[in-house]
Amino acid sequence: MASTVSPVVEPTPSLTRLAPDVYAYLQPDGGWCVSNAGVLLGPDAVTLVDATATERRARLLAEHIASLTWAPVRTLVVTHRHGDHHYGARTVAPDAVVVAHENARADIIGDGLNLPGIWPDVTWGEVAPAVPTLTYTDRLTLHAGELRVELWHPGPAHTTGDTVVWIPEHRVLFTGDITFSEVTPLCMMGSIEGSLEVLSRLAALDPAVVVSGHGPLAGPEVFAANADYLRLVQELATEGIAAGLTPLEAARRADLGRFKTWLDSERLVANLHRAYAEAHGVPRGAELDNYAILADVAAFNGGRIPACLA
Repeated sequence: MASTVSPVVEPTPSLTRLAPDVYAYLQPDGGWCVSNAGVLLGPDAVTLVDATATERRARLLAEHIASLTWAPVRTLVVTHRHGDHHYGARTVAPDAVVVAHENARADIIGDGLNLPGIWPDVTWGEVAPAVPTLTYTDRLTLHAGELRVELWHPGPAHTTGDTVVWIPEHRVLFTGDITFSEVTPLCMMGSIEGSLEVLSRLAALDPAVVVSGHGPLAGPEVFAANADYLRLVQELATEGIAAGLTPLEAARRADLGRFKTWLDSERLVANLHRAYAEAHGVPRGAELDNYAILADVAAFNGGRIPACLA
């Protein structure tokens, strides 16, 4: 009898209503380049928080938005530089004003269309970097209809140009990739020390709902979980440096404990590179050799770049 192979069923993205006119667009399972977004409805325009990675995923996001409103996306907030959060803008928000921190603009221009070079087998479609046309340095307030939407740059964390989106009336917080929910954090282009400080400040907001850049919805407990992981990375770095180990060697010997079940655990290698740099006095957010770090991530992952399901 001929054997049959069951097809892989891709998890279906969904819109979740968090408050009047506030929705989270969640893309399971939240791994590499499978990012979440936010949809904020006004009477005649939509404010979108991030825009997904590929043309196909952006079309799905556009279809979900159309199920809520006829209004077009007029404002796109990009939470940081990484293309999995903004490459889809050409499809879902072609006429939007693109808002981001000023550091994110410079980095998006510098990065260009770099993700297809890392994951050439992904069907990216017609995508392009969403270069911000409106930037800010510290804080910026937007109004989506009657919603007050506060943008805040908390300092180096996931990257040096992060934006968090806070809707104080409903205590809803979109963190971008400053937090990951049930997914391994990544500080390769930012700061572990800075992330720990930022997580403490975000927890002080006492949000009712936290929409992380990847993974399921969470509450304030996500801050402590991310912080616990990052402190473990610092401990492993301290031990690895004392033992004369490279970040890759330290990662191979590490026991992640309760965090080993989190998605994309191979990011430990990248995070150890950042922790080593900070332990040696490298300034927060200073550029490292990201392609050399990704080579170590691939080595840790059996010689392969981790799978990307974008």
